[in-house]
Amino acid sequence: MILAWLIIIPLLGGVTAWILDRQKNASARWVSLASLVLDSVLLGTLWADSSLRPALDQGRWLAEWSAAWVPRLGISIHLALDGLSLILVALTLFLGVIAVICSWNEIRERVGFFHFNLLWILAGILGVFLALDLFLFYFFWELMLVPMYFLISIWGHEDRVYASLKFFIFTQTGGLLMLLSILALYFVHGNSTGEYTFDYSRLIGTPLSSSAAFWIMSGFLIAFIVKLPVFPFHPWLPDAHTEAPTAGSVILAGLLLKTGAYGLLRFVLPLFSAAAASIAPTMIALAVVGIIYGAVLAFGQGDLKRLVAYTSVSHMGFVLLGIFAGTGTALSGAVMQMVAHGISTGALFIVAGMIQERTHTREMDQMGGFWNSAPRLGGAGLVFALASLGLPGFGNFIAEFLVLIGSFPSHGFATVLAASGLVLAAIYSLWIVQRVFHGRKREGVQPADLSVREAGMMAVMTVVIIWIGFFPGPVLTPAEPVLHTINTGAPHGQLIRTTGGEK
Repeated sequence: MILAWLIIIPLLGGVTAWILDRQKNASARWVSLASLVLDSVLLGTLWADSSLRPALDQGRWLAEWSAAWVPRLGISIHLALDGLSLILVALTLFLGVIAVICSWNEIRERVGFFHFNLLWILAGILGVFLALDLFLFYFFWELMLVPMYFLISIWGHEDRVYASLKFFIFTQTGGLLMLLSILALYFVHGNSTGEYTFDYSRLIGTPLSSSAAFWIMSGFLIAFIVKLPVFPFHPWLPDAHTEAPTAGSVILAGLLLKTGAYGLLRFVLPLFSAAAASIAPTMIALAVVGIIYGAVLAFGQGDLKRLVAYTSVSHMGFVLLGIFAGTGTALSGAVMQMVAHGISTGALFIVAGMIQERTHTREMDQMGGFWNSAPRLGGAGLVFALASLGLPGFGNFIAEFLVLIGSFPSHGFATVLAASGLVLAAIYSLWIVQRVFHGRKREGVQPADLSVREAGMMAVMTVVIIWIGFFPGPVLTPAEPVLHTINTGAPHGQLIRTTGGEK
């Protein structure tokens, strides 16, 4: 039941933090941190188990657990972990710990309820990455939504109510469409086989006409590309990021967006491979538009958090391009981008949050010369700005390089256009460093430098993003066999082609 405990521990930790808040605020923080550290230890023991190495190398499930829930309706609690979900669960726990640490002093009101919502969001995300019953997947998908709404609307900034409602409406609409598609697939499978089930492994291979496959897939697709988000379904993201507390922005950028990409990889490609192949040109076009559009709008922002938010629209375009490009190399690049973006952009939001906490502004026109008073803060901003633009030596470079080199053979023109996003990324990334940390010094707006806690957090994130830049194997090695299995195990699997010697 190790997979169940990965979800249960944050749920129990959230309730405990809320209860203990009546005694002392610090207790809620320590309970949250302890819950995520305990989860990390459980995952680490699973990852270090040498007996699971053959399953990892072959793209099979490393661990699987199921129990009946509503057997009359074919609903079960079915959890499983393979190399792809292993990476994303590890990213969830890592950024969860970072989110708790970065909110340590920022959140001073209703601390217990804050950590309750934070841990329940993380439990929902973990459930999304582990669920193999589609009804259970939808349950966890919705579980992420309500706590994030509260996180933004209660602890956010000036326009937090508007931003939280916008976030809720966009994501809830996509979720309801996905629910309709899940029910449609459930009934189609039941009518054709006599077995009514929500189990993922049994629904693969369900006989569908081309039109039925397209319309059922569309519900899943819209839910996932809204969460990714893909242009033009992105308008909720800049407002949510701008108004969210720092921990909320870290979870949004680092994890919630990745649930959309994971859904495309885990459900859309295997369940509807022929329909997915038919819409690949459209998805690639949207990916390229998103890459350029997000980068251009990022450059035009005066609000630091809003600028970083638009960079996510651009970077997630590379994920979408990698998923639908049709090669194993591009798919590997998409997974690497999910991890690298989560760390680098999460760190940029933390830097922006630190600056706002110190100066009480997000407007870059009121910033400048911060390097003089806060060189460590400036150094952290510079490191993650360079990571964001894809400088060699960082994980982002590996990710974007793999996506572009994997996409070029079959989508040369789109790849060239997408590559222009790298030039634009260099412009807006260096623009952040110049306007915030260099230039004319603003009198009376000079922030204090990083504390020991903040410097340690930034140092750990720096080490990780550079480590995967020089040694990407820990991310790519577990994921590649799973991506190969998704291709070969899908019915009518023609979306992901094999070229050269790649998987």
